[in-house]
Amino acid sequence: MPPRKKLPIGIQTFREIREGDYYYVDKTQLALDLIAAGKHNFLSRPRRFGKSLFLDTLKTLFEGRESLFNGLAAEKQWDWSVSYPVLRFSFGNETFADTQGLANSLDTQLSHLEEHHALERRFDHAGGRFADLIVRLQQKTEQPVVILVDECDKPIIDALRYAEVARRNRDFLRGFYGTIKDYDGHIKFSFLTGVSKFTRVSLFSGLNNLKDLTLDTRFATLCGYTDQDIDEVFAPELFDLDRDEIRDWYNGYNWRGEGVYNPFDIL
Repeated sequence: MPPRKKLPIGIQTFREIREGDYYYVDKTQLALDLIAAGKHNFLSRPRRFGKSLFLDTLKTLFEGRESLFNGLAAEKQWDWSVSYPVLRFSFGNETFADTQGLANSLDTQLSHLEEHHALERRFDHAGGRFADLIVRLQQKTEQPVVILVDECDKPIIDALRYAEVARRNRDFLRGFYGTIKDYDGHIKFSFLTGVSKFTRVSLFSGLNNLKDLTLDTRFATLCGYTDQDIDEVFAPELFDLDRDEIRDWYNGYNWRGEGVYNPFDIL
């Protein structure tokens, strides 16, 4: 039996898992399949289901950090001679129950991205700054830009009890995400995750080339752990556990494919 490792409870950084002796379920073949499936994609999954870690895996892959993929499916299949600039946004750790929450969050994230990529701020509005980052990063690196958005619908869901705030946040994000379509020629790939299905209709009307993969059987196991994952990757942890009981308690999620466990629950 392989030696025991640390359980990746709450770890959302691919590098930390790979360098920190944590168990890791290899999702990199699914990452390659996702990239090959289309340019602009959306996936809905419940919270704490591994979306953030998968987005960070994509970010690390596009940035070309080859050493972190040793022994994984992507190691021999990815072109490591090319790296792409990545713009990643996350709304998962913020609350958006007032009119300033979304604007403040985006201002902070855009400022960090401008600083990280050594690009001065040239616009005041979030949409203008986003578009400027896309164009200038493509010009600076001579490679198209990758855009990743985690919990893209949370600013609306948080404000559902406050109809006016929810409406403003929806309209704001509709324009912000519409930038992805407007600057498609500068973009390599985009992937947005959320927890709801209504976003396809109401939030992404300006991004109508977005493909919804939520119920695509090819990606049913993109987030979460399968029975095989549990039996193979976490085998050292199972010696005194009843697998049938674990399956009865936790293996209750299915998106028209193989059933999966919620990582947060099972760990």
